[in-house]
Amino acid sequence: MSSEPPIALKAGVQVAVVLCLTATLAHVLLVFLQVAPPNPISRQYSRQINAWVFPLFEQNWRLFAPDPESVNRQISARTMHTAPDGTAQVSGWFDLTAVDTTEVRHDPFPSHTAQNMLRRAWTSYLETHGGDDHPRSQRALMIQQYLRNIAADRIATHRRGTFESIQLRVITLPIAAPAAAGSPGLGAAPPRPADTRYLPWWKVARHATG
Repeated sequence: MSSEPPIALKAGVQVAVVLCLTATLAHVLLVFLQVAPPNPISRQYSRQINAWVFPLFEQNWRLFAPDPESVNRQISARTMHTAPDGTAQVSGWFDLTAVDTTEVRHDPFPSHTAQNMLRRAWTSYLETHGGDDHPRSQRALMIQQYLRNIAADRIATHRRGTFESIQLRVITLPIAAPAAAGSPGLGAAPPRPADTRYLPWWKVARHATG
């Protein structure tokens, strides 16, 4: 009795390998075009390239030219549920940033998700929306949905209850400049006041957690 795998199985494996190689090559090519200097191909297909790369495969050069944060941000979220009698029930604020901080602190190998997902989603939101919270491009709308989904998923993971809408609050705390060398307490610029920004209420798919 032959021990060789059936022909159909071998053909299926070969097809799967070809598909994986094709997807890998396409991914590498699209990412390369996104980070390469502007050229006729990247300009012609910029829409398709950006749709694939953002927001999950974004590339930058900060490993080689770091851009340290000049502010601390506390991102919180609250939810709203409409009861059967029509009344709106609004939850208290839940600190999303504190969850990431807890997971990163004292962990020698913190995950990329805990370190950067929420932070980068917010900075991308700022870059695409400015100060009025109105998306004016497909990418801006995509980033808005990405940020909303991160917040909704984390609320559903850490809290009980049902909700259909979510709102984010972002408190920006400027980092004070250091004092002048040799003059403790002198030469440092006075700290700027904290800035609090409330985003609009966003509808989400109904979440029910137990």
